[in-house]
Amino acid sequence: MNNSDLFLKLFGWLSISLVGAYLIDNVMILGFDLPGAFSIFNNFSLEGLFELFIYIVAALLTYFIVKKSNLNFRSNSIILHNFNVYLIRAFFWIILIIGLVDIAIAFMRVEKIFEYFFGKDMASNFSRPVFVGMYFHVPLVVLGFVIAKYTKTIGFHWLSLLIVASELLIVITRFVFSYEQTFMGDLVRYWYAGLFLFASAYTLYEDGHVRVDIIYQGLKEKTKNLVNCFGSIFMGWTTSIIIILICFYGKQSIVNSPVANFEITQQGSVGMFIKYHMAVFLAIFGVTMLIQFISYFFESIADYKNEKGKRIIETSTSH
Repeated sequence: MNNSDLFLKLFGWLSISLVGAYLIDNVMILGFDLPGAFSIFNNFSLEGLFELFIYIVAALLTYFIVKKSNLNFRSNSIILHNFNVYLIRAFFWIILIIGLVDIAIAFMRVEKIFEYFFGKDMASNFSRPVFVGMYFHVPLVVLGFVIAKYTKTIGFHWLSLLIVASELLIVITRFVFSYEQTFMGDLVRYWYAGLFLFASAYTLYEDGHVRVDIIYQGLKEKTKNLVNCFGSIFMGWTTSIIIILICFYGKQSIVNSPVANFEITQQGSVGMFIKYHMAVFLAIFGVTMLIQFISYFFESIADYKNEKGKRIIETSTSH
């Protein structure tokens, strides 16, 4: 492996491994009240040193693995894409299962069915977001990752069908039975948000995003590959990194604060307890898009170098 190839591979893989370290550090800050890795430069502490060590280990492991690997750029791209597909598939199953379970809980909470079976004291727990989040949402998140391991479908077409079915159910219950509750609209928004934010990375893989094409189609193939390389980094990579930093920077960030407080909508107990999930959706979008942009970056280099296995993408004239 020559130095330029090593540098390009390191850039891609370090971007992902250091973001992984950043997410681990964020969990420690938010969940265990640690000071953060970079606090060591202002106020030395063993906790901060330990957190900084996570970044160092991530960087060193990445360097040694990439340096010893004989995989070409296309193989690296495929590895990243397959991992991203698994993540997206897992998130699909998570929001599918949580959506169904949480709307059932919301229905029984609003109609006071829990009080009938468990009494007022126990039923009151289902009005606490922390209780529902810890004892229902968290196990279902784990279940979603397990199911994704043994399934193949990405699930976007099924999620689209479920959104249509949810809208249809709202119409039927409203105009036929004169029954409508806040949680019914919450489910549609929950699945809509997941559909558009989670599907974006896979859409990039299929080159399905709208491309403002003024001169691109008239370029030579190698020039197109270079445009895709630089575009992946200067437009895609930078945007994804900024989104991730904004999502997790500080305890009061747009993701950390809702998650730490199990934030729900102003409607309170009459709605679903999923508002803090929708804050995480933006972070998931940033992370999955980062992985896919690095995969696209590697693939563009592979195409430029004429490595075997080039994909043929059918593009629409609207791109």
